[in-house]
Amino acid sequence: MSQMPQQAALSKCPSCEEPLESGDRFCGACGYDLSVVPARPAGEPTIAMNGSVPSQAAADRAHPRPPSAPPAWPAPSGDGTPAAPPAAGAPASPVTGAAPPPPPPTAPPAVPSPGVRFDRRPEHRPDAPTPPTHAPAPSPAPAPAPAPSSSVTQPDEYPLQAPDPRVAAEPVRAAGAAAVCVACRAGRVDDDGYCENCGHAQPRERDHMEQESGPIAAVSDRGLRHHRNEDAFAVGTTALPDGSPASVAVVCDGVSSATRPDEASLAASRAANESLLAALPRGTHPQQAMHDAIVAAADAVNALADEPGADREHAPQQNAPACTIVGTVVTEGLLVVGWVGDSRAYWIPVDRSTPPARLTEDDSWAAQMVAAGLMGEAEAYADRRAHAITGWLGADAYDLEPHTASYKPDRAGVVVVCTDGLWNYAESAEEMAGVVPADAAVRPLHGARVLVGHALDGGGHDNVTVALVPFPAVP
Repeated sequence: MSQMPQQAALSKCPSCEEPLESGDRFCGACGYDLSVVPARPAGEPTIAMNGSVPSQAAADRAHPRPPSAPPAWPAPSGDGTPAAPPAAGAPASPVTGAAPPPPPPTAPPAVPSPGVRFDRRPEHRPDAPTPPTHAPAPSPAPAPAPAPSSSVTQPDEYPLQAPDPRVAAEPVRAAGAAAVCVACRAGRVDDDGYCENCGHAQPRERDHMEQESGPIAAVSDRGLRHHRNEDAFAVGTTALPDGSPASVAVVCDGVSSATRPDEASLAASRAANESLLAALPRGTHPQQAMHDAIVAAADAVNALADEPGADREHAPQQNAPACTIVGTVVTEGLLVVGWVGDSRAYWIPVDRSTPPARLTEDDSWAAQMVAAGLMGEAEAYADRRAHAITGWLGADAYDLEPHTASYKPDRAGVVVVCTDGLWNYAESAEEMAGVVPADAAVRPLHGARVLVGHALDGGGHDNVTVALVPFPAVP
């Protein structure tokens, strides 16, 4: 039975220099694979993973050497043991540590062990012998000194299982074609967003997003429990045919049990936003424009399910991409909301002495139980089935029924458009009004940040997305 070469114990990680314990195979801080670290060649300074030569002070104190002695760099022999130099005069005592003289120029070169050098590109050697199964016994390394003469035989390669990722990634970074890991700051980030050195997932662009468009703003965050952000939003402003301003905000929440939910939410939010910004200047009534925008969003999500037949054969049990949607259009005197699913819109007046209101009704199991009179609202939403949605955008959805509603508020306020990642921590209209900052209508980006922070402080169990739209619309 073959065995892996035994590596010398390390006191710290060669990648991040964190202390190690005896028997560690991986670094507990950066995840570096310690099995790729070679044993120190006999009598030769080791090129460390961090590019520096380890201190030899301890070895010098244990085995003092005359300062005038030339350095001897013995090469490992074919069986993995250091090749002893030929005697010249009295042999040096191992106790005194006197360096032996270099081998004569006529000495046959030692057979190099296969591997990779850090300071040169690896070469293909078909005649290379099998690497030894034991590391050469270390001997005291010489103090830094001028390079030995060309007549001294040096090992051509060091026995390694993989090159230093920093050296391998250097030319790529110089070309500007690859990113460097934010965790170990050494490995190259692959196309999947993971470090090839330590395996850490890199922050994605959608992990935290913020956008401010005139008087409206939106913030989205991955949360504290999910590995990616499956929410998406789109905001914008336009003008009606009479020149009056109109504000638009769309928020979508990907259905986690479906495939590619992040793509579904992004496609839906963009399609709905583009539809609204194109229809409103043409004079389409805001409520009709909202209905058409939801249909356009559904078509965009359905298009994601148009995959080759072979892909469906490999994963027939997977659901088609799906998401929920909620949006609002705010003009100088009209407020319109539209939705499918359990994402919500709230009305929060500037004058907090007047009551707030929830503007949408969930397409969910809990809402159906409450509407049918089978459960109270508190009981229904405490049930583990509460968030099972009964309406969504996707190729496998039931008949699409976009919900729309229009309101004419008689006072100034702000519309909160959000996913359940926020309203789980402020479910009722009164609770939502309690966490919306008083100046949210004039500082919407600050207000959106505060609301996302409230959800994260509450546990951040889901992706969190919110958009704030002041009413009436501001030019």
